[in-house]
Amino acid sequence: MTPFELAEPTTLKDAIALLDPDDASVRPIAGGTALMLMMKAGVFRPSKLISLRNVKELTSINATSDGGLRIGAMTPLAVVERSAAVRAHAPVITRTMHTLSNIRVRNVATIGGSLAHADPHMDLPPVLIALGAHVVVTGPAGERTIPVEELFAGYFETVLGRNELIASVVVPAQGARRAAYLKCTTRAVHDWPALGVAVAVEGDGTTVRDARVVVSAATETPVRLAGVEQALRGGRVGDALWRQAGEAAAAEAETISDGQGSAAYKRQLVRVYVARALAAALKTDGGR
Repeated sequence: MTPFELAEPTTLKDAIALLDPDDASVRPIAGGTALMLMMKAGVFRPSKLISLRNVKELTSINATSDGGLRIGAMTPLAVVERSAAVRAHAPVITRTMHTLSNIRVRNVATIGGSLAHADPHMDLPPVLIALGAHVVVTGPAGERTIPVEELFAGYFETVLGRNELIASVVVPAQGARRAAYLKCTTRAVHDWPALGVAVAVEGDGTTVRDARVVVSAATETPVRLAGVEQALRGGRVGDALWRQAGEAAAAEAETISDGQGSAAYKRQLVRVYVARALAAALKTDGGR
């Protein structure tokens, strides 16, 4: 690992001031679980890292006035996992954490860092997209909000400027929506997924009123399947509709080949797992 300078600001304003929009070798570091591996492998050689560990204003979890949830970007994933507020508001996030890597990683990795890293194999992005979440981003020009589904520009790429930081993740009130996340791994259950599927469904027990269906890992970025969502609206709840949605998802998703499997293999996974995720979301004891 090459030598680098480490800065440790204590406020968000100071952290942003230390970033250089013209120098890609100056980077913020949150938990560092991914970035440090890239540095050890020589993939990234920073000249300066801006540690966000001492920026305490980024570590809270709070309910919002409209029934939503705001999670500070530097909140460790293990804290998110154990949060009663998260469990009450969006239990699918709590369930997802149980197989997100391992507890040692979750103790260090942060929710904002996991989004900014933009690895398409991450478990949280598709879940947050299905829940309609957005990030609050802060930079020299002030704050802006970005829906999580619009955050990712490509493989390991986001739309963030080099002098912008994710300050918080906001999950809106879920109302009657029920959600589920399923993933398929080629090895251990906590390993990188070959496919991740997140769904959020609203219905009256017999008819689907609305749905959000998101796939990741099998695609270059987490992707909402708009055609599948349209096909689900107004459909009668049951296995026939879930199978129809699975077929539509396999046709719509642009799967890719990587170390977790071929594009054709992942297309078949999409077909099966979208149907399973929809069924899981609407089980009496699931979804909430």
